[in-house]
Amino acid sequence: MPAPQTPSIASLVRERVTSQGDSYWQTKDFNDLSAPNAVTKALTRLAKDNTLKRVSKGIYYHPKPTRFGPSHPTQAGLHRLLKDYYIYPAGLSAANLLGFTTQNVPAGEFATTARSIPPRILGPKAKLHVNRPETWKELSSKEAAILDIIRCVGQSSDLSPEETKALLIHHIKAENCFSKFLKISAHEPPHVRAILGAIGQEIGVNFSQLKQLRDNINPLTRFNFGKLRTLSHASQWQAK
Repeated sequence: MPAPQTPSIASLVRERVTSQGDSYWQTKDFNDLSAPNAVTKALTRLAKDNTLKRVSKGIYYHPKPTRFGPSHPTQAGLHRLLKDYYIYPAGLSAANLLGFTTQNVPAGEFATTARSIPPRILGPKAKLHVNRPETWKELSSKEAAILDIIRCVGQSSDLSPEETKALLIHHIKAENCFSKFLKISAHEPPHVRAILGAIGQEIGVNFSQLKQLRDNINPLTRFNFGKLRTLSHASQWQAK
């Protein structure tokens, strides 16, 4: 008796796709098959024969029949794919979340550790900042928003410099996140390390704990502190 034939990768991919109703598919959804190149080719063939609809690079949608014809990809369904990315509020969205402004970008402003996110997932009008350090994966959304305010030197705030400083320090104390920022500071731009040093000194962090910030700042460089220039020790941390 001849041995039973092993199903091909293409047939396994087709069977799985067609058995799931309306759903989104990416190559990584088939990691258990341990053949990413073959899976990618199979998904491409399924798109060519209209079994799948190509939504964006590497993202496919399998429709289901309805009384009005095949179903279509929805923005809500695409947003569910965001769980596969580290994404945080940034810019005006971060400032809005934290109470620095009532403004917002209509479709949102975000930051991610990824090099890109397919435009169809966030929506074409969303504003995206890519390549945040991998250390941001250790942050909550609120912590990332606080750090983003520091990165943009408070310029997304509609409050006065004094009010901006006070609210920023309030959030850092409320979230108890300064030690986390200190831990990841080596991966942040130099001006962020300088501002963190001034904040740490203002909230009473032991200077020996701030030494790693001082040691990673060029003593000849002056930094733009923006709306955070009112930090009490800004000049000691090389603010312009």
